[in-house]
Parts: sequence; structure tokens; C-alpha cells
Amino acid sequence: MFKKLKELLSSKNTLYYPGCLTQTVLPQIQKNYENILNTLGIDYIYLKTEIKCCGSPAHNAGYEQDFNTLKEKNKNLLNEYSIGKIITNCPACYHILKTQYNVEVIHTTQLIAENLKKLNLNNNNKETITYHDPCHLGRHSGIYDEPRAIITSMGYTIKELPKNRQQSLCCGGGAGLRTNYKDLSDAVAKNILDVVTTKRIVTCCPLCYAHLKENAKNTKIEIIELSELITKNMKS
Repeated sequence: MFKKLKELLSSKNTLYYPGCLTQTVLPQIQKNYENILNTLGIDYIYLKTEIKCCGSPAHNAGYEQDFNTLKEKNKNLLNEYSIGKIITNCPACYHILKTQYNVEVIHTTQLIAENLKKLNLNNNNKETITYHDPCHLGRHSGIYDEPRAIITSMGYTIKELPKNRQQSLCCGGGAGLRTNYKDLSDAVAKNILDVVTTKRIVTCCPLCYAHLKENAKNTKIEIIELSELITKNMKS
């Protein structure tokens, strides 16, 4: 009895952290991931207003004092809510939380790849689609196989971009480029779109998704976030 009580009192919560962009600009993507987590039976909490930015933009821009202030505030909140693990769908958040916060972090592609059978996905798709490796998920975090395993588990064939995995091209939306040099940022995105030979590109980064989608408006290429593809293929 006392052992069970001790385990209960010392238990840690799992936080689903969608990241700023998903939460504020792409609410449907957040809803998709929440639906996926619920289907997988993941016990998690979501703090809508308490924990906001992870500090990745400040850290990457060199504002270390601002980043450390924000990090300490967030870490205090993580302790307050007994957070032992964080699940996030944002590659930038994943990278900064994993390398700068003393907490276990898992990206949604890792979690989903480990639990594919529980999703009961349709695996009869015959379409060939393109997958784009986000910078923070690929080069920065070494996560290449999990997104591809999820996509191919649904029957899709992946047509790789000429530059992929470690050599993948940045979408052009990050590192402040889109904010400060919009024309150059768009040109970088169009460099990717120009070499795509399929009808659809799948990515699992909210920034890549939003930026590529904006630049694909006048093309015949559809940009899809991974959760959209999964949700479409989840059997009821």
C-alpha cells in the first residue's frame, strides 16, 4: 500500500507542447496531434497559457540573457506542474528543449513511429509523394527515419528531393530570414518547389509547412503537414 502511494506521489506528468506557431497560427494541426495522442492512449496535459515560447528564437539570435530568463520561468512552471516528459510536434522546440532544458523530450514522429499499430492506419495508398526534412528535426536532431516510416506505413512511396536528409535544403522560413529578408526567404522556398516532381510535399515542421504552403499558392503542388496525412488515413 505504502509503495503504491509513494509511486503515486512521485509520478510525473507528460506535457503536450505544440509550440508557438502551431498554437497561434495552425490550431487545426494542434487538434490533429491531440486526436492522434488521444487515439494512442497517451496520458498528457496541455497548458494553454502558462508555458509559451520555449526560447528558441532568442537563443538562435544570440540573446542569451533573454533566453535564460525565459528558460528559468518555463522550468519553474515545469516543476510546478510536475512535468517529467514533453511531447512536441515542433522540431525547433524539440531541439531547444532537448539540449537546453533538463527534461525528457520526444518528438511526435518518434512517438507515432513506435506506436503505428495502435493507430490502425489505412495502408493501401499507391501515391508517390515527396518528404521534406526540416532543419531542426534532421540535421540538428538526427531524426530522419521515423517520419519516412510513418509515411510508408500508409502505403505511400517517397520520392526524395535531390538534396535530402543531412543535405536537405532549408525551407527559407527560419533563422529570421522570412522576417528580415522576405524576398530571399521566398526564393529559397521556390528553389525547393522547382525540383519537386510529385503532386504533394509532406513535412512535419509547422514553419516549413506554413512557408512552403504560402509559396506554393501559384503552383500545382499541395503542401501537407504530417498530421493531416495521418488523420486522413486513420480508420474509424
